[in-house]
Amino acid sequence: MKRTLLISAALQIFLIACGQPTSPPQTKAEECPGPVPVRPGIEVLVERGFEGLIGRNVGLLTNPSGVDRNLKSTVDILAEAPEVNLKALFAPEHGVRGDVYAGGTVSDATDPVTGCPVYSVYGAHRKPTPQMLKGLDVVVYDIQDVGCRSYTFISTLGLMMRACAEQGIEVMVLDRPNPLGGEKVEGCLVEPGFHSFVSEFRIPYIYGLTVGELATLLNEEGLNRGENGNLAPLKCKLTVVPMDGWRRDMLYEDTGLPWVLPSPNIPFPQSAIGYPSAGIAGEFQNYLNIGVGYTLPFCVFAAEWIDADKLKERLDSYGIPGTVFRTIHYKPLFGADKDKLVHGVQYHYTDYSAATLTLTQFYVMQAVSELYPGKNPFRMSSTRNGMFDKVCGTDYVRTNFERRLKVSDIIDYWSKDAEGFKALSQKYRLYQ
Repeated sequence: MKRTLLISAALQIFLIACGQPTSPPQTKAEECPGPVPVRPGIEVLVERGFEGLIGRNVGLLTNPSGVDRNLKSTVDILAEAPEVNLKALFAPEHGVRGDVYAGGTVSDATDPVTGCPVYSVYGAHRKPTPQMLKGLDVVVYDIQDVGCRSYTFISTLGLMMRACAEQGIEVMVLDRPNPLGGEKVEGCLVEPGFHSFVSEFRIPYIYGLTVGELATLLNEEGLNRGENGNLAPLKCKLTVVPMDGWRRDMLYEDTGLPWVLPSPNIPFPQSAIGYPSAGIAGEFQNYLNIGVGYTLPFCVFAAEWIDADKLKERLDSYGIPGTVFRTIHYKPLFGADKDKLVHGVQYHYTDYSAATLTLTQFYVMQAVSELYPGKNPFRMSSTRNGMFDKVCGTDYVRTNFERRLKVSDIIDYWSKDAEGFKALSQKYRLYQ
């Protein structure tokens, strides 16, 4: 199905503002007027009367994106549910309430609303300790995923599953939409020696599954091998509460659900699509600004020294499927390029199904290299090469791309595992 994604961030804000209800939000999902195309797992759980949680001691791993369609937090829904004993909260990157900025240390605390202890799983411990899990019967996971391997929340989920397997504790995943849809699979599998918190599992960079489907695949296929991928696989007791009404061809805009940013630099559904399109190139410092620090995170490529018209012309000459570029000039609000006027391109996917998201950044790096031969990111930011390898899940991409910065040198390798993973994951699909 052809999908055109040409809406600007400013227009998104305008449309969201125009679409907000003028009366206070309702307290129950079924009271929300109009059609309800998709209901996330938390709403299905409520409809089922909290089946699987009644009379049990419950832990919850979540962040601000764990809400129902009326923006009520899963924390508060479970805390108020009769006969559900919410005993502990687990804080991933950015914290349960979203009050920690990207990369900041998340500390143990007490939730001021529920009074529950909050245990950090993005600090001294990324895998919960037995003491954190003591007394729990089940740990619920409810975080909006972005469908990309390097986004740390799925690594946190995997480590929670492993810790719960060791302690005989059930894990319940409340499913949510994959904002990239359920059909795109891109990038090679993580190779031995390159597992990390941003490449925890032997899966492609874009894996085409909801978080509930992914959890099931990891559990059943023995891919949950713990941080660094060097431990024996463990299988936990896993329950997935599926969504109602979601289809694999849906992007987030099709779901009818409000978007709550799962992390500071993913403010819109479009940002989630941009994350795998620009985030790998964004690992380099003093190279290209990718919109982080501006209003278009992960949606642009720019620098002070770029001639925007020439860069657009060079990219247009490639005939990249489903992708078009426009020139852009802006001043980042913070970061290394703060208050500098940078020049470059903003990209749009005119045919989403035909576009290869992850290759967009590599084509841009190729074009920049052709126009500015001295601007080689692997030499300009050599201290970041190790992180680049971790995000890619291999050093093959770097060692073969850095010589000439030609997409043709890596495209076959980058794509080699996609069809095999699609075939493997087919049996774990909950939605058609």
